[in-house]
Amino acid sequence: MEIQIIQNKIYEIRGQKVMLDFDLANLYEVETKNLNLAVKRNIERFPADFMFQLTKDEWESLRLQIATSNNNFLRLQNETLEKRGGRRYLPYAFTEQGLAMLSGILSSKKAITVNIAIMRAFVMIRQYYMNYKELKLQIEKLEKEMNRKFKDINEALHFLLEPPQPPRKRIGYKIPEKNK
Repeated sequence: MEIQIIQNKIYEIRGQKVMLDFDLANLYEVETKNLNLAVKRNIERFPADFMFQLTKDEWESLRLQIATSNNNFLRLQNETLEKRGGRRYLPYAFTEQGLAMLSGILSSKKAITVNIAIMRAFVMIRQYYMNYKELKLQIEKLEKEMNRKFKDINEALHFLLEPPQPPRKRIGYKIPEKNK
């Protein structure tokens, strides 16, 4: 299973990286209904921080994003609409912990292979963000240091480029010059 395909199916919702039930069902090669039934039979394994159902607003927003970036999604949605009128329920989102728990209730060879690939994808995303944060901190530190140095250089250049001031008139009591 290609990790890039899985990474494209990981979304950020409510500040968490999640995968949606229909994407998981597609990867596991089962119907979404059957995946959700297996979860409902073992619902005690899926607390709110492992799995949650999207709100209408979240679903509409996400559906527009998915449709914009993936033409296959539109085709799948249209096929679903032709069959039974589309989804009857809002999709479920599974966090990384929920996906790990899902591997415990789905025991086919395909499910095991897919779960291993999904876990690897999540690890790669986490590593990418860790490297990104470290790089960002290093760049910010370098930028502050360079700004400080360039500020000094900039001030010196401005001082040198300013036109010389004409000599000022002397202020105060003038002593008359004696004729020589």
